[in-house]
Amino acid sequence: MSNKLEGFVRDNKKEFEIKGPSDQLWGKIAAELDKKQPKKKTFGMYQWMSIAAMLILTVGIYFGYQYQRRSAEILVADINPGLGKKEVRFTNLIEEKRDSLQIFATTDPELYKQFITDMSKLDNDYQELKRQLQTSPNKGLVGKAMMKNLEIQLQMISQQLYIINQVNQYKKEEKTI
Repeated sequence: MSNKLEGFVRDNKKEFEIKGPSDQLWGKIAAELDKKQPKKKTFGMYQWMSIAAMLILTVGIYFGYQYQRRSAEILVADINPGLGKKEVRFTNLIEEKRDSLQIFATTDPELYKQFITDMSKLDNDYQELKRQLQTSPNKGLVGKAMMKNLEIQLQMISQQLYIINQVNQYKKEEKTI
C-alpha cells in the first residue's frame, strides 16, 4: 500500500508543485496566526490566595517564635523549687512590712523618704540580679544572691519598723513627762 502511495505522489508531483495551496488557505492560516497571540500570564484568585496564605503563615510562625522566646523567662523556681518558695515568702513579707512602713509616712515623711530610698537601691539590685539570671551560666549562684538580697531587704524593713516604733514610743514618753 505504501508503494502505491509513493507511486501516486511521484507521478503527480508536478501537479502538487504547480497548484500549491490556494490563496484562500493562506488567508485562513494568517487569520489564525493573528488570533493566537500568546496569552499574558495573569494571577488568578487562586494564586493570590496562595500568596496571602503563605504570607500569613510566615508572619504567624515569626510572631509565635518571638512570643515563645519572651515567655521562656527563667524563674528562680525553675532552678531550685526551694529557692522559689523562699522567694515567694520573702516578697510577701516585704510587701506586708512596706505597707506597715507606709502607715508611718504621714507622721515622719522625711524618715520615710530615707527608708524608701534605701529600699529602692536594694530593689534595683534585685532586678539586676533577675536580669542576670536569664543569661548567667551559674544560675544557682545568682538565685542564691537574689534570695540574699530579699533577706537583706526584709531585715532592713524590719529594722526600719523597729526604729519607727522606738521613735514613736520615745515621743509618747516625752508627752507624758
